[in-house]
Amino acid sequence: MMLDRMTDEEYMTAALLLAKEAGYAGEVPVGAIVIKDGEIIGTGHNAPIGNHDPTAHAEIQAMRAAARHLGNYRLIGCELFVTLEPCAMCTGAIQHARISRLVYGARDPKTGACGSVVNLMGEPQLNHHTQVIGGVMADECGALLSQFFIDRRKKPRIMLPDESE
Repeated sequence: MMLDRMTDEEYMTAALLLAKEAGYAGEVPVGAIVIKDGEIIGTGHNAPIGNHDPTAHAEIQAMRAAARHLGNYRLIGCELFVTLEPCAMCTGAIQHARISRLVYGARDPKTGACGSVVNLMGEPQLNHHTQVIGGVMADECGALLSQFFIDRRKKPRIMLPDESE
């Protein structure tokens, strides 16, 4: 029996749930899922603080899980749904993984690499081009991020031992 394929909004809703998990853990609330043939094969949320890993962005976490699931670092025929426009690091990883389609929610005016700051996905000299669709459930994705930072500014900042002012 063939199941109906979910809509972009339904996939983004799943990514939003992961973003909320990140927020509960004190991480910037970004969530991502990787889809192949209508099946979720990888999930992730931001975890650089908890993992002590600057590369532990939601997209990277989801692509790592998908690659393990497939037994291949190439994610050909896969789609990535993420609640925030990817940064340059994640955009490069998406291209190297050969993700066929990227769907993101909110634009990132500070580090977005799919058109907000730079457009690495539109660079004609690169050898792989991922289809990019932005703005899916942008209001919901953006509101989650905005509320996280509003709440964070209300709390007193505690300096970590490895931080300097």
